[in-house]
Amino acid sequence: MSIAIDPLHAARADPRASLAIVGNAPGTGPAARAIDAAAHVVRFNNAPGFGGRTGSRVTHLALVNRGGQMREWLADPGFLDRPVVRQAEAFILPFPMLPAEANAPEPICWTREALALLRPLGKPVHLLPEALHEKARRRLAPHTNARPNPSTGFLVSLALLRDRPAGSGPVDIHGFGFAGWPGHPWAAERAWFTEAAAAGRLRLHPLDATDVP
Repeated sequence: MSIAIDPLHAARADPRASLAIVGNAPGTGPAARAIDAAAHVVRFNNAPGFGGRTGSRVTHLALVNRGGQMREWLADPGFLDRPVVRQAEAFILPFPMLPAEANAPEPICWTREALALLRPLGKPVHLLPEALHEKARRRLAPHTNARPNPSTGFLVSLALLRDRPAGSGPVDIHGFGFAGWPGHPWAAERAWFTEAAAAGRLRLHPLDATDVP
């Protein structure tokens, strides 16, 4: 996925433009000035800290389109009026759409409904393909003992880094704590980000230890 395919502003059409990816880990920031200075700012889901310590800009908002979180958003009549949703210029749905027969009897994929929900905003929506998921699993496999189940943050970061031209400046990564749902391979993801940072592809900004529970 290339962030250059939906250049709503000509000044940001250059795929080498600066990019900040902002996770939701406790202890993020304060980094508002640095984050808002990036040409592209990617945030996730409910984006805690948006409008405060993590800045007030968002160009791409990733919304998890499987599981209970999307089901909650679909039931929220005020979802489209949330500031982070209103201000986003494009959306990223990290999971490909499941065929209807594979999404029964208990639905887990809400992609069709999410697309219908977002359609009135008239903004681009990108679905990350299964091929990217396969690539993510291959990247993480050397650090795991089972089939990896990548997090949304890893999938989106991999997609954005994949198409970034050689010679581009490093991507700034904020708010990644590598902890959460136990089904994700957090140690493997941390190892991949650390290796990418050592290679100069990204800058991994540490959390503020005083704010981490």
